[in-house]
Amino acid sequence: MSIPGYSYKFGHKHLLSIEDLSRLDIEHILDLSEEFAEATRAGRRPEPHLKDMTVINLFFENSTRTMSSFEIAARRLGADVVAMPIAQSSVKKGETLIDTAMTLNAMSPDAIVIRHSASGGVKLLSRKVDCAVINAGDGTHQHPTQGLLDTLTIRRTKGRIEGLKVTICGDILHSRVARSTTLALHLLGAEVTLCGPATLLPSGTEHWGAARTTHSFDDAIEGADVVMMLRLQMERMNGAYLPSQREYFRNFGLTKERLARAASDATVMHPGPMNRGIEIESAIADGERSVITQQVEMGVAVREAVLKLLAGRSV
Repeated sequence: MSIPGYSYKFGHKHLLSIEDLSRLDIEHILDLSEEFAEATRAGRRPEPHLKDMTVINLFFENSTRTMSSFEIAARRLGADVVAMPIAQSSVKKGETLIDTAMTLNAMSPDAIVIRHSASGGVKLLSRKVDCAVINAGDGTHQHPTQGLLDTLTIRRTKGRIEGLKVTICGDILHSRVARSTTLALHLLGAEVTLCGPATLLPSGTEHWGAARTTHSFDDAIEGADVVMMLRLQMERMNGAYLPSQREYFRNFGLTKERLARAASDATVMHPGPMNRGIEIESAIADGERSVITQQVEMGVAVREAVLKLLAGRSV
């Protein structure tokens, strides 16, 4: 990033939370991600910035998109990638997260990408290792690279972030994506509205930078430039959060009729995996306004940028 009279350097050792980043940090990551995305589309391989380096993927929760995306990004940059099979690891024998961290640290990796079911688990591990740590999702807390890739997708699609009206609808309560994406968009000047049933819309979202919250999807989507739907995280719901999935879709599902309330050129997003017919109609998910597959594409570019900045100690 070049700003006359201003010297900028990305000075973070880890990427644990969007809250740790400034607007300049986010814009720097997005600009670098743009370069990787354009190179991929042009069929060019990036420089092997991570040659002879080791990246460990440590996923305590199941993942397809995120884990594969990080692995592809690391390999494109020339790193050796080690996937730790938690189901066969010492964690299943009672080893604590701190013990795991100390064991991995003794192997001298250059970066650890970790997803953990406990909010704060990634930060705890980062205090016990010498290498860069990247949060790939911790409990219901943060998923910073998802927030960055969502923001990059919007910027590429709309040409800007500043002044956009973005509606995020669904299971806000259990969504680390909602928190990270809202924080990133707010820092870049977007107006974010969070929407969901009362049981799935937590208090305190103003601290994320949300402009408002509402239980009316019809109201939330009115005039929106971007509509992002979130998955119902049934695996995190202990109790009766919803009367039924059918009623949920009737009130909060994205349909053709409901999308007509948004701006005529509104962009549709979903971080995946999708529950078709519960959160979103298939015709909308696969329609011309959908950029869901572009989110996946941008995910690799963002993770290339983050790995280069952290493991590669780039500026």
